[in-house]
Amino acid sequence: MISAIVVSHGHREELAESLPALAEQADEIVLIANAPDSVPDDTRGATVIHNPRPLSYAANLNLGIAATGGELVMVNNPDAVPQPGALATLAAFMDARPRCGIAGPRLENPDGSWQPSRRRFPTVRGTLVRRTPLRRAYPPLEHQREHYILDERPDAPVQADWMLGGSLLLRRTMLEEIGGYDAGFRMYGEEIDLCYRAAKAGWERWYVPQAVVRHRWDALTDHTFWTRRTLWHWRSIGRFARKHPERLLGR
Repeated sequence: MISAIVVSHGHREELAESLPALAEQADEIVLIANAPDSVPDDTRGATVIHNPRPLSYAANLNLGIAATGGELVMVNNPDAVPQPGALATLAAFMDARPRCGIAGPRLENPDGSWQPSRRRFPTVRGTLVRRTPLRRAYPPLEHQREHYILDERPDAPVQADWMLGGSLLLRRTMLEEIGGYDAGFRMYGEEIDLCYRAAKAGWERWYVPQAVVRHRWDALTDHTFWTRRTLWHWRSIGRFARKHPERLLGR
């Protein structure tokens, strides 16, 4: 059984495309309305949870996990549209690999071009370049090719450190073992923390390019430095560093 979780914070328009795609592939859907005007008229049979007040993205994901029953849980952004057969492909791969706790699809931009969704775990040096004005002198997509794994575009499943959280299939057994998402991550970094804790617990993370999800990658924090989202990102970086200092030192 595959359960799907979608958190909407005013994403009615995006859900008009992603919910029908999920409804064709998942056994149940939980839609969490984290703000007013977050639910489309046609919810495609999803169970809707209305938050009395906004919660962190990670807390909302935990809320959805608790409200579903499938052994496999698809965490899917409102702007992520699974292409036909994507969830079944990921599920079949996980069924064949009992220690695969997280499986990620190939993410594509709306125009069909490839997104670098498989990443290396972060380090202090790389993070400082990506999240400060240094990125103007050293554009990350040019100078951090290893972090973004830009020189590899595998056409067969490969293991990953972590993958963008826009669309991931998770094993409930793993989530229960490691305690789910850390609700202290308001937004950004929660998937890195989840993948890192999964790795420490011996769970595999796999990138499965045969499964395709169309995803609008806004990368908002890459375009400007001093916004509310930038602050959230830095708070997430700080939380990750406090929890896993050995990782940021590259050990």
